[in-house]
Amino acid sequence: MTASDTLFRPIDLGPLHLENRIVMAPMTRTYSPGNVPNQQVIDYYRRRAEGGTGLIITEGTFIDHPAASGYPNVPAFYGDAALAGWKKVVDAVHAAGGKIAPQLWHVGAIRRPGVMPGGDTPGHSPSGMARPGKVTGHAMTQQDIDDTVAAFARAAADAKRIGFDAIELHGAHGYLIDQFFWDGTNQRDDAYGGDLAARSRFALEIIRAVRAAVGPDFPVIFRFSQWKQQDYSARLCETPEELKAFLMPLAEAGVDIFHCSTRRFWEPEFDGSDLNLAGWVKKLTGKPTITVGSVGLNADFLPDDGTADFRAAQPASIDNLLERAARDEFDLVAVGRALIANPDWANQVKEGHLDSLKAYEKDMLKTLA
Repeated sequence: MTASDTLFRPIDLGPLHLENRIVMAPMTRTYSPGNVPNQQVIDYYRRRAEGGTGLIITEGTFIDHPAASGYPNVPAFYGDAALAGWKKVVDAVHAAGGKIAPQLWHVGAIRRPGVMPGGDTPGHSPSGMARPGKVTGHAMTQQDIDDTVAAFARAAADAKRIGFDAIELHGAHGYLIDQFFWDGTNQRDDAYGGDLAARSRFALEIIRAVRAAVGPDFPVIFRFSQWKQQDYSARLCETPEELKAFLMPLAEAGVDIFHCSTRRFWEPEFDGSDLNLAGWVKKLTGKPTITVGSVGLNADFLPDDGTADFRAAQPASIDNLLERAARDEFDLVAVGRALIANPDWANQVKEGHLDSLKAYEKDMLKTLA
């Protein structure tokens, strides 16, 4: 048995059987004209399944709400045309032996009016803020909240209906659900504001509605992060005790797997332990976790100065990752940019061909290879 074999152990997560522990991380790719996945998108995901990836989590797909979309040519997850496109993606991934989950997404106050669909609709958020202290959009009413919760549930039900193997809710990176979590952008004085428990109410309503829509056995993944794209140093929880108090209600509401987003998977989450965020979440909740953050590369996705240059990166050692995986610190490993550069990353690692892995270059974002 080689060290890398630890990533290639099959795993059963409830009804979700995976042939290995490697996940394709969700990465926004703006190649769906008219917000409909086309043949390019189908082939893009099929190649990653053929390359040995155990579970694909799609790019963020926006739900049926006028303020949900924030970027041009991002795929929708509603309407006959978009869902028919996604059904073709599902069928292609399954034919290649893979499993796939859509990431369901609402960008919240990150939205800029003018992006289609939605047109002049402003960004929606708990307090109208994309960044702390600066109101730039619409503070959501109770009706807005109810409509958004229902839209997430419809999308989850559609995902199950057209054959996806799981769904992921995007609750990270300073988008809508995370804008409710973060006290910097949630200054409400009603039941959705206050301490972190109250600020979690919106997410809990979504999770419960999704669980009701898909039934008790369909896997629900929840992605969250301490950091925000608006502030890399932001933290929801400063101690393990706070983290447990935050996550347990989400688990009880229906989350099966936590996708624990960090910028560098090897960094310890709290003083006094080398466990990363996924390690702590697994320890505290008992739920399976996905780790992520610059896996297999020598540079972060985004630099510390906050510029979105999507910096190039060279292949890097995965020894630390393998050591953590071998001691079951987490259950699954999400790979991002390395899978853009190397659709067959999983197979190359399995076969010991690490020296042949390609570097990630920013120009790779200009195509859907």
